[in-house]
Amino acid sequence: MQRQQRLGRLSLTRRLTLFFTVVAAIVVLGLGLLFLAETQRHFVVLDQMALEDKRQLIEEILGNANSVNDARARLSDALGYHHDLYVLVKDAHQETVFQSSHSELGVQRSKAIHTDAKGTFGVWRNHDAEFHTLSFQSLSGYSASALQVLIATDTKHHTEFLDGLRSSLALYVAAAIVVCGLLSWLAARQGLAPLREMKSRAAVVTSHRLSERMPVGAVPVEMADLAQELNRMFDRLQDDFQRLTDFSSDLAHELRTPISNLLTQTQVALATKRDAATYRDTLASNAEEFQRLARMVSDMLFLAKTERGVDLPHKEVFSARKEAQALLDFYEAVAEEKAIQLQLHGDGQIDGDRLMFRRALSNLLSNALRYTPNAGAITIGISSTGHATSVAVENTGQDIDPKVLPRLFDRFYRADPSRAHPDSDGSGLGLAITRAIAEAHGGSVDAASSRGHTCFTLWFPHRNAHPQS
Repeated sequence: MQRQQRLGRLSLTRRLTLFFTVVAAIVVLGLGLLFLAETQRHFVVLDQMALEDKRQLIEEILGNANSVNDARARLSDALGYHHDLYVLVKDAHQETVFQSSHSELGVQRSKAIHTDAKGTFGVWRNHDAEFHTLSFQSLSGYSASALQVLIATDTKHHTEFLDGLRSSLALYVAAAIVVCGLLSWLAARQGLAPLREMKSRAAVVTSHRLSERMPVGAVPVEMADLAQELNRMFDRLQDDFQRLTDFSSDLAHELRTPISNLLTQTQVALATKRDAATYRDTLASNAEEFQRLARMVSDMLFLAKTERGVDLPHKEVFSARKEAQALLDFYEAVAEEKAIQLQLHGDGQIDGDRLMFRRALSNLLSNALRYTPNAGAITIGISSTGHATSVAVENTGQDIDPKVLPRLFDRFYRADPSRAHPDSDGSGLGLAITRAIAEAHGGSVDAASSRGHTCFTLWFPHRNAHPQS
């Protein structure tokens, strides 16, 4: 655990440098060990070939010898100049026929540590000395009995060469690891330069500078996806921050009017002494402003709750027509005052919260009643498919500018002044709440306006179905 924590504190450059250095060290060490092993095996093969040559020479000398003395003399003449070669020849009675003058240096006192499958070639060792030996039987020209022959060569010159080679390889490996470490650090630092560039770009992003973006085209392919995701994140942040800024500005503007009215009326009432009826009228007017403020605060709290994700408190399956008819009955008196005709057709099942559905539909109806001219018409059309139920509220009246339609569901947004009504007590949050309710149900809401008809459509998906848009 502590080791992982220590590694976790290392920078990415150091991690890559360490990783590449370890890999390079393993590769270089592996090659060095392989080279040493192959060199040692090559020396063994060379010694084995040399011993085989001496075997043929000894077999030829013994085969042509006429006596023991003749054999001894010929072997001494032929092998006397090989100081690193040891020869021992014995007869069937283990009597020494020929012995090299150097045999007492340790060949006979050596122990075999390795022999081949035939038992002829082997490796013998006596303390620090190591010998390659060859044992065989040979016929002589003067006796019918076979002679036992042992040939040995000292590997001291091979050992000295391998020791020097090991020292050279050790220095080379150490230097190679250092060089690989430096090159790995340079490569890692250069390779991670785009990350440092992205870091510098991200460091300058502030609430007043959200337009900075990652250089997607100037980074490697592996980092392009990260840069694109960061750019998309910055786009969302910029959009949300702009919406928050606009919301704060709109909120201050909306709150300023009722607060200013309250303050003005209160100051006027306190300026001079008035009768009880005047004070009562002032308090009644203040109460209306307080109610407007209370509704605004309640709507903002509701929107904040839906943005954080809210579970539907009372989810059930109910008839959209039944709830729509109840709302039409409620707004019937208002419609009669303006001679507006209310119509309802179709039916469908809604899987959601009944009260939230009524609030969303009520917002659309009240909005339609506000902007429908006298003697106009409002129609609620309900239709159901296998995936969703749609509830459309259509009213007659002046068309809405297509440029305005996408912003109708923004908080505190009001349509163009030609559609505004000074006597309206709306706060500009009704359509925003309607959209929030639809999204809380997994659905959506859209608006269309053309040829004297404006239609708002709510989509509510059925259970285990995808929402329509």
